[in-house]
Amino acid sequence: MQTSLEIEEKEGLKLTKYGWLPDDWKLIRLADVGDFKNGINKSKDDFGHGVPFINLLDVFGKSVIEAQDFALVNATDKEQELYSLKKGDVLFIRSSVKPDGVGLTSLIDSDLANTVYSGFIIRYRTNKNVFYHDFKKYCFYGDKFRNQLLIRSSISANTNINQESLRQLYIPLPPLSEQRTIASILSTWDKGIDKLQQLITAKQKRKRALMQQLLTGKIRFQEFVEEWQEVRLGDVLKERIETNRSDLKLLSITSSGGIVDRDTLEKRDTSNEDKGKYRRIAPGDIGYNTMRLWQGVAALSELEGIVSPAYTIVIPQDAVEARFMSYLFKLPQMIHTFYRHSQGLVDDTRNCKYNHFAKIKVILPNKAEQIKIASALQTADKEIETLQQKLDALKLQKKGLMQKLLTGQVRVNLKPEPLS
Repeated sequence: MQTSLEIEEKEGLKLTKYGWLPDDWKLIRLADVGDFKNGINKSKDDFGHGVPFINLLDVFGKSVIEAQDFALVNATDKEQELYSLKKGDVLFIRSSVKPDGVGLTSLIDSDLANTVYSGFIIRYRTNKNVFYHDFKKYCFYGDKFRNQLLIRSSISANTNINQESLRQLYIPLPPLSEQRTIASILSTWDKGIDKLQQLITAKQKRKRALMQQLLTGKIRFQEFVEEWQEVRLGDVLKERIETNRSDLKLLSITSSGGIVDRDTLEKRDTSNEDKGKYRRIAPGDIGYNTMRLWQGVAALSELEGIVSPAYTIVIPQDAVEARFMSYLFKLPQMIHTFYRHSQGLVDDTRNCKYNHFAKIKVILPNKAEQIKIASALQTADKEIETLQQKLDALKLQKKGLMQKLLTGQVRVNLKPEPLS
């Protein structure tokens, strides 16, 4: 417990219900400086025509919303007035499957004429000049503010927040000039993050093009001239069926992250308690989701463990390079081939069990060329991975700085210049 002496020693700070804040900052309740309004709700027949309509997907992961080709909804003139969007409005996500998605915000950067927003979104419109415009991109992402919001959320099938709960939230506000400086600093970080993200996207696009060329023989390394040969997958990839290995850790095969420890995934564990029928997978094996192979859910394993019986495990034989085959399984034309060979009347029931998988024919280079192709693609992957690690580090650094700036732990040098 802090003594009065300890409190007095914090020169230039004041103790608030939000914690220690600089003396010249204000702690305000959102309801005291603005109003909240839920979005429009319409029947399915009203969609596809009318005026622009902002939905959840337009808000998720976007700090700013600008004019673009939104979906359309039928809305009267009165509804367009009630659910209008003006520069400075902040949109809160009202409902999310995951708790960390509820209450995320997007800033309306300019007036959006005749545009309305979804009932799954809550609009916050300030009525007092206490927020600097760009500061709104960041201030609702402070850890303390987010904790307040999550405590007031309700959890059922989804996590939800309502207007009344948002009205009661408090937020610390520095003077407008300091808000502008904080926004400018964080905007500089955002530009660096955006630039790195664009580079990663370009590298990913280049890698996809390289896969298309190398895995189909459109481009070949000069030392290889031998004709590619047609083989059946069943001749070069044999099924592994090893069960009763509950002593091994549980793994999962993901669409983008490869084969990972199940405990590292955020989604709920729906596996059976009895793991006796679960299948062993070993390093160098390729595993695929029997019902989602046609969606590209397959990966080369670097781990030993067990996976659900919903997965098929195959062992690459001597004639093929395992990593080459794992890249081949991600090629769009190969995924289409898997779709054609999957059994089932509708997509939800389509499956490619090993007996059907084994009959698929592919054209392959010799193993030496496979190794060279896989090595080139792996180099591209490592380059992307390195850039992604830099991006993750940059985001983490920005988050740490943002938390300090938004609570006054770090103050910025202010210049007495007029606000625009």
